[in-house]
Amino acid sequence: MKPIYLLLLVLMLPGMNASAQNVPAVIHVNLEQTKGEMKPIWAWYGYDEPNFTYMKDGRKLLTELAALSPVPVYVRTHNLLTSGDGIPALKWGSTNIYTEDAQGNAIYNYHITDSIFDTYIKRGMKPLAQIGFMPEALSTHPQPYQHHWKPGVDYGKIETGWAYPPKDYKKWEELIYQWVSHCIARYGKKEVESWYWEVWNEPNGAYWKGTVPEFYKLYDYAAAGVKRALPTARVGGPDVTGGAEKWLGGFLKHCLTDTNYVTGKIGSPLDLVLFHAKGSPKVINDTVVMGIRQQLRDINGHFKEINSFAELKNIPIVIGESDPEGCAACGMATNPENAYRNGTMYSSYTAAALARIYDLKDMYNENLIGAVNWSFEFENQPWFAGYRDLATNGVDKPVLNIFRMLGMMKGERVAVISNRAYNMQTVLDSSIRGKQTDIGGLAAKDKKSATVLVWNYSDKDKQSAGEPVSINVDGIPVEITSVNVTEYRVDETHSNSYTAWKNMGSPQQPTAKQIAILEKAGQLQTIGKPAQLKVKAGSVNINVSLPQQGVSLLVINYL
Repeated sequence: MKPIYLLLLVLMLPGMNASAQNVPAVIHVNLEQTKGEMKPIWAWYGYDEPNFTYMKDGRKLLTELAALSPVPVYVRTHNLLTSGDGIPALKWGSTNIYTEDAQGNAIYNYHITDSIFDTYIKRGMKPLAQIGFMPEALSTHPQPYQHHWKPGVDYGKIETGWAYPPKDYKKWEELIYQWVSHCIARYGKKEVESWYWEVWNEPNGAYWKGTVPEFYKLYDYAAAGVKRALPTARVGGPDVTGGAEKWLGGFLKHCLTDTNYVTGKIGSPLDLVLFHAKGSPKVINDTVVMGIRQQLRDINGHFKEINSFAELKNIPIVIGESDPEGCAACGMATNPENAYRNGTMYSSYTAAALARIYDLKDMYNENLIGAVNWSFEFENQPWFAGYRDLATNGVDKPVLNIFRMLGMMKGERVAVISNRAYNMQTVLDSSIRGKQTDIGGLAAKDKKSATVLVWNYSDKDKQSAGEPVSINVDGIPVEITSVNVTEYRVDETHSNSYTAWKNMGSPQQPTAKQIAILEKAGQLQTIGKPAQLKVKAGSVNINVSLPQQGVSLLVINYL
């Protein structure tokens, strides 16, 4: 074994805190040690406000998300069954899909839901179709119905008539049957078979005003409607909040061993399992300090719960919302802990967290197919208002470029060892808050290339000068004598529209010329020129200088 292997393995022994090692950052990538498919679990996105989908900036962002991914992107949104006029507001949307006449007969109107799904399908995207929320005409507690929440107002104000059980479960089941049937007629059976359907959102929390048994009944009738329309459709739930392992376990037990409320037989359809995972940033001594530990603990706990059911081995799992915290529509004006969102704190967090989600997937041997980034765009809002979004007024924010980087990583994931990466147990125990930052990597190989994602992250929202990082890549095919290396970068001065906006004086009414500059700054950029490097005995060494909160993608093409 090479000396560098021994050094790195010793430094990364379980239980050791790599941040305590006062040594230069060295990352080793072994292309010969594969860890499975470089599955694009990141190519899933979601948001509260469905009516933003077909608006100007919504269409633009969806086009970009579709273009950056090598596979079809899945999109999840709330309020697809909510009653209303289709005018969006923060944490609100509506489609008016279901109303009733004076005699209580159902009236179906698919115009808005079609507009939403048409926007996805036109771009090669697919719905993770959320079955919710309760139409006003079906709610057991219809008034008040539309809320008028805004940032800073008690979150409980959103909990209105849409969160209640149906007054007639058979009408609820028929609504789902009719909706799925309509989608088959409009998009074709084969297309709809490629979608996923999931029932409700966070039924263990504010989004459900019924009892636990009433939710099980809601689920059974919804799943029955889906399967009656399309027996091969894929349906699941329950998208519980983080930390809801016991609630999730009860739901899984219901689907596996309880009596179905519709059929009277044992068991309910369950084709995928969904839960949420959120971090917990705080402001400490006037500095935003992220809580990556909490998001990873949520995933760890729910994986462990799902693993306890032998019958669910290999079932597809989706983290229905996977984010640094919980409220995308809470801007930094009312929630100062959300000041991380505009700049490179969000982008470096995303890289460091996602790599560890892959590690947790490997640890539990789970069939994780998606981790939904609950972050989209907020139409016609102030520039860089601090919402958790991927773009502001049509201009891409730094975090979006992390997904562009990930979209370039294909083939198989391979082993990475870093002497400066915090090990998993340390992160789960105490987050990433040591004296030294977390410098780690995620790598993949394809037939004629390799890619290495490298980040310099700490929970504390601080910048620093560039730190030298040495990346050793072994296992390059023996016939390759040289490679071409291109470095893409997200940091304070690269791929960063927020810095460009601040340098303009933070205009809230930028000119057309300024907007063009911001749009260009929001695209993924390279740093320096591509370099041709010699390969010796299947190995190449790459040296970069990476500041805190910086993320680099090294694209290594074989010559």
